[in-house]
Amino acid sequence: MALAARPEVLGFRVPTESGKALLVWGLEEGAEHSLFSVFSEFGLLYSVQVHRNAAVAGPGYYALVKFYSARDASRAQRTCNRQRLFQKSPLKVCICTRQKAFQQQALALRSYRCKELANYYLGFSGWSNRIITLQNISGFDLENEELGGLPERQCLKYLCVVEVTVPHHGICTRGLGIAEAYVENGRDPLEFVMKTGNVQKLAAEKALSGAFQKILLIVLENGKVAVEYNSAHEDPIDSLTDEELRGLIQINDLSLEQLNLEDEEEFLSDFCFDEEHLLEGRQSN
Repeated sequence: MALAARPEVLGFRVPTESGKALLVWGLEEGAEHSLFSVFSEFGLLYSVQVHRNAAVAGPGYYALVKFYSARDASRAQRTCNRQRLFQKSPLKVCICTRQKAFQQQALALRSYRCKELANYYLGFSGWSNRIITLQNISGFDLENEELGGLPERQCLKYLCVVEVTVPHHGICTRGLGIAEAYVENGRDPLEFVMKTGNVQKLAAEKALSGAFQKILLIVLENGKVAVEYNSAHEDPIDSLTDEELRGLIQINDLSLEQLNLEDEEEFLSDFCFDEEHLLEGRQSN
C-alpha cells in the first residue's frame, strides 16, 4: 500500500527552499509569456526569469521558473520535460536545488504577493484585513502644524497596525509596519500631501505583510488547505484589544531596516542541477 504524501507547509516568505525552482533550457526567443501560461497550470508561480545563453553555450535562452510549492514544481518537471509545449523543439526541464541556502534567510513577501498567495489557497472571501491604527510618529503634529511653519526638510514617519483574519480556521494575526520619507520642501503643500499619502500606504503594506508572516498554510495532497498560527512569530499584540493596542504602542529605537521588505534576486550560481540531465540535453541538440 502506497504511503500518503506528507502535507506541505507554506509560509508567506520568498520561496528559497530546494526543489521549488525549475531550470528550463532550449528556449526560443520571446518565450516568457508562454512559459508563464504553461507552468502556472501546475500551481502558483513566484517568478519566471528568462536569460540569454552564455556565449560558450550557443544561441538560445534558458529560464528559472520558481513555484511556491515544491510539489507543484515536481509535477511540472515530470510533465513538461522533453515536451514540445509551445515551440518546435522540446524543452529540457530539471529541478534546481539550492547550493547556498545557508547563506541567506528567506525574506518576507511583499504585501501584494501575500494577497496573491492567500487568494490562491484560501479564496478571495477566505480571509480579510483591516487597519487598526495609523499613527503619525514624525515628531510633529500634522493636524495642528501650519505648513508654513514646517522646516525646509522634514522626516515624515508613520506607524501602522493591520489585522488579518482567516475566519474559517479561527486565525487572527496582527502586523506592525513603519515607513518614512523626507519632505524636501515643507512649504510645498503638494509635495507634503503626496509624500504623506505614499508613506501611509507603505506603512500599511508593511504591516499587512507582517501579519501574514504569522500564518502557515498546510497544503494536503488532495488540495485541501489548513491554516495554522506560526508560533515562531508569536507576538503579544495579537492578544490585545484594539483600545489596548492603540494605548500601548510606543516606539523605542525601532530599526526601519528590520521592517524593510525587499524582493529577492535569484542568481544561477545559487543553484545546482542534475548534471546527467544537462549532458543529455546537450547531446540531443
